[in-house]
Amino acid sequence: MRRRSLLVGAVVVAGAGVTATAGAWAALGSGPEPARPGAEAGDERLERRHSGARGQMVDFYTAVPAGYGDGRGLPVCLVLHGGSKRPADFAALGLGGFLTEAVRRGAPPFVLAGANGDRLAWRRHPGDDPQRMVHEEIPAWCDDRGFDTARFAAWGWSMGGSGSLLLAGRFPGFLRAVAAFSPAVTPGDEVFALLHRLSRVPVGLWCGTDDDLLPNVRAAGRALPVPAAVADFGPGRHDFTYWSRRIPAAFSFLGAALTSP
Repeated sequence: MRRRSLLVGAVVVAGAGVTATAGAWAALGSGPEPARPGAEAGDERLERRHSGARGQMVDFYTAVPAGYGDGRGLPVCLVLHGGSKRPADFAALGLGGFLTEAVRRGAPPFVLAGANGDRLAWRRHPGDDPQRMVHEEIPAWCDDRGFDTARFAAWGWSMGGSGSLLLAGRFPGFLRAVAAFSPAVTPGDEVFALLHRLSRVPVGLWCGTDDDLLPNVRAAGRALPVPAAVADFGPGRHDFTYWSRRIPAAFSFLGAALTSP
């Protein structure tokens, strides 16, 4: 099936300039608020697309750094969400602004693109395959927008972090890098079984020292065939207060990987 044939049912429901609100940030949880980006979002969109892999309509989010128009020709970082957030939340999380900020600080420009995988941990289920959507359909939707679909990386948090590692392991050569925030992995699971395939994929691992997943994330780092390109284990919990403060470093890492020869 040609890529264009997958693009049935696309409807733009939110245009450029979607911004975060103070209320949205405050709703993320108790304690200190997550970090806010110091720059504006560029072309940031939320569309509806039909996913044949998932058998339903899904939200499709994209963000281009400010100053780069509609993002044509830019490589893509796939965004795999965790259990409590969806693409409709990404603008309020400030992802577009964080992207602009990273580029202004020297990161090579790229596009963010992600779709709704629900709470399936980015694994195949009967009649619903969010991982196939990420591997086959999101690239087609990105191609329709004119992005560079020869260069992909992946970034995710919690179950999205484990889903990003799983994506790299199941499809060798598909990704140029993986940034995994507090990935929900367990020694002996499918992710661990495929980590040996990541010898050519730079991997960044971030996890808070107050996160119950820390021992498992450290174990994943030890199971990689080559040392992780980034292994950052500092103070923090399993929440966006921690993750938001690691986004700038992750975006710099991903931008460099997406533009390396």
